[in-house]
Amino acid sequence: MTQYTEANILTLDWKEHIRLRPGMYVGKLGDGSTPDDGIYVLLKEIIDNSIDEYVMGHGKQIDVEIKNGKVSVRDYGRGIPLGKVVECVAQINTGGKYDSKAFKKSVGLNGVGTKAVNALSDYFLVRAIRDGKSKEAVFHQGEIKNESKIIKSTEDTGTLLTFVPDEKIFKGYEYQDEFVEQQLWNYAWLNAGLRN
Repeated sequence: MTQYTEANILTLDWKEHIRLRPGMYVGKLGDGSTPDDGIYVLLKEIIDNSIDEYVMGHGKQIDVEIKNGKVSVRDYGRGIPLGKVVECVAQINTGGKYDSKAFKKSVGLNGVGTKAVNALSDYFLVRAIRDGKSKEAVFHQGEIKNESKIIKSTEDTGTLLTFVPDEKIFKGYEYQDEFVEQQLWNYAWLNAGLRN
């Protein structure tokens, strides 16, 4: 008979929980051969943040690039406040969307999406640009590997998020153009200037 004691009760940190139970966050862990596979949910979660900026009237363009399994989404919105870049992508239940003054409209409000993408990615980069300055951080499976200081920047204001899904979780994955286009088409009604 299996024992069930206090020793069986585990408390996981945010990234351990996401990595242990990825299906709770992104659904099906397919290889990209069907439109409901988790790699497309990762893409959607990142685009949602850029769409929120657009809907709030910040930025007229969102650039999406997928090459060799690496996804980059660049918006020209307000940019994450530079002093909170790391927290916004790596501290669960942290984000500007809990403050209804900063986000009156939003596709997602739970503060989990970007963190899930971070935890489920082999490589995750965030760069925020605002007020002529920028800051970036690089992660591996949710663990911070490099964090820059705030530096001067000539880039346009906004946010860049780049990620490579973890092949240990998304085995042999490949983004299919038709399903990526389908994801982008879901936002076409916004006329957000999406470019792939």
